[in-house]
Amino acid sequence: MEKENSGSFKYTGRSFSKLSVNDDSSAFSDCNSDRSGEFQTASSQNRRLLLACAAENPDDLIRQLVSDLESCSIDEQKQAAMEIRLLSKNKPEDRLKIAKAGAIKPLISLISSSDSQLQEYGVTAILNLSLCDENKELIASSGAIKPLVRALRTGTSTAKENAACALLRLSQMEENKVAIGRSGAIPLLVNLLETGAFRGKKDAATALYSLCSAKENKIRAVQAGIMKPLVELMADFGSNMVDKSAFVLSLLITVPEAKTAVVEEAGIPVLVEIIEVGSQRQKEIAVSILLQICEDNLVFRAMVAREGAIPALVALTQSGTNRAKQKAETLIDLLRQPRSSYAAARTSDVLG
Repeated sequence: MEKENSGSFKYTGRSFSKLSVNDDSSAFSDCNSDRSGEFQTASSQNRRLLLACAAENPDDLIRQLVSDLESCSIDEQKQAAMEIRLLSKNKPEDRLKIAKAGAIKPLISLISSSDSQLQEYGVTAILNLSLCDENKELIASSGAIKPLVRALRTGTSTAKENAACALLRLSQMEENKVAIGRSGAIPLLVNLLETGAFRGKKDAATALYSLCSAKENKIRAVQAGIMKPLVELMADFGSNMVDKSAFVLSLLITVPEAKTAVVEEAGIPVLVEIIEVGSQRQKEIAVSILLQICEDNLVFRAMVAREGAIPALVALTQSGTNRAKQKAETLIDLLRQPRSSYAAARTSDVLG
């Protein structure tokens, strides 16, 4: 698998080895345990009894629940999956115990169920178990990736969101990134990014950011039409998705297909607007992306210049972060090259 650098290059003797913003930690928080509320079928009394039983005889309870996962009764399976989900929601030690008791394979089988509620319970239990790093390899090797992708395609909104989170957790193991991409997850995550509720968009963006450190997944994402939702979310400052979308774009922009696609989706005006009115971090991401778009394409430079980027870039050289100032200065140098170069580029583009 090829894991890409962030697109380093040299211009006028200066080396740009970190064109994307490194501090993405606050933009992408890791998935927590399921946040969809407790089960409607689980009363407060039942939950108290479950927790009391777990406190007194945790190993016996877990063994019984794992056995019930393979019951012939769907209701018993639902109840067992529900209780495993509850037990695995908060305590790392319980996640380990449940996995060691053999719960993972039967839970994966539930993800393929035609019963949407049972599928949702299975997905969410697997998500909770995946929050324990020691369980991730076993979950992946037990065949969870394809069923999770199926849930991403056919599940309830909660199942889709939790499947995206579970795939994110598995993608944190480098060897799983390409396998997840080849399983068909990328177009489904792009669709969730475009059509999901806020949590779905956030989880999809985070999963895509993790997966697209692999070059072939970047190309899959572009081919799946990711630029349209990314540009739309970056343009909507009320979406609370500007930073996440821009970080994903900064990762994708290292492949030529992404540069062409973002221009075709009218991404240049949006990036210029971010430099004009965005936060300091947003401005730094946007100028990084524009610099990579323009670095070896005179036509794109002309488009950025015509969009009126230079005044905003000049302001950024005076008030931005140190990295943003350096990138803005370099981009200004590119945009101020003789206009004859732009004309030659347009002629070459037409003749090509």
